[in-house]
Amino acid sequence: MNDDRKRAAPPPLLSLAGLNAWYGAAHILHDVSLQVGPGEVVALMGRNGAGKSTTLKAIMGLVPKRNGQVRFMGQALEKRQPYEVARLGLGYVPEDRRIFTELTVKENLMAGRQRPRTWPDGRPGLNWSLPAVFELFPNLEGMQDRPAGAMSGGEQQMLTVARTLMGNPYLLLLDEPSEGVAPLIVEQMAQMILTLKARGASVLLSEQNIHFAGLVSDRAYVLEKGAVRYSGSMDELAADEDVRRSYLAL
Repeated sequence: MNDDRKRAAPPPLLSLAGLNAWYGAAHILHDVSLQVGPGEVVALMGRNGAGKSTTLKAIMGLVPKRNGQVRFMGQALEKRQPYEVARLGLGYVPEDRRIFTELTVKENLMAGRQRPRTWPDGRPGLNWSLPAVFELFPNLEGMQDRPAGAMSGGEQQMLTVARTLMGNPYLLLLDEPSEGVAPLIVEQMAQMILTLKARGASVLLSEQNIHFAGLVSDRAYVLEKGAVRYSGSMDELAADEDVRRSYLAL
């Protein structure tokens, strides 16, 4: 075999092919296809109502009616329940946070804890601990005994992400992390994503803010009316004024 021959690209961690989704009679997603590779951050972009959040929910099995192929680490997800998907190592951070408001910060974090993971080739996977999470989100360390319902919106957003990380996901689905939070929280979110990438995890990021997406993402897919209208690198998207004007401008 020729040693100079390029190695085959690793298989995608997550792949969607012809994904459709409905809420009742409303057809929301139309043949959405995308991939996320190992250690890659991919932005799913579009205006409000484009189908970004529905795509993440459909991946997790949170949309009652869907069809098409959803594969994660080679396994089919179409018939799995959301808790089964989470156990496989797919983490989901919803836009509306969904923390346990009556529990303390520490109790919320421990509720999300899962065992350490190993990659299929035997390499150690992620193993998030409370000290590691507090290093990433220092604000949370001093709030361990505070009821989560007494936190600000930005602090709750940090807690939701931190709780998901305690599940040691191979891939994180992150829905609108920069929406409606203070600039300092946005900065911490960006650093968290870059830290995950440095540790070998992957992120599929639903986002409207092209500046934020550009700070952390390798590639982007742009949705409009539930269909993929564009895919390419973040640099290509940033340079394509026609696409940004057509599908991202308010």
